[in-house]
Amino acid sequence: MKADAHPDYHEITVVMTDGTEYKTRSTYGKEGDVLRLDVDPLTHPAWQGGTGQVVEKGQLSKFENRYGSFLSAGAGKKKEETKQ
Repeated sequence: MKADAHPDYHEITVVMTDGTEYKTRSTYGKEGDVLRLDVDPLTHPAWQGGTGQVVEKGQLSKFENRYGSFLSAGAGKKKEETKQ
């Protein structure tokens, strides 16, 4: 086996956006380095009401305009109206 084939795996400190810190093992930096996060579960929209933001941006209405509102109870009525 080659020497130095694998990166150094050591302990670092991760600092979340709210200042919370925890220690983990990583190949990032050197032993004892601090990794400060810009995005984490406390700030990213995927964890902070991401589906609500999609509705706010009008994505749901665009989808319904294109494909119809088959997710709602009135979907069957629209199909019947188009057949007549």
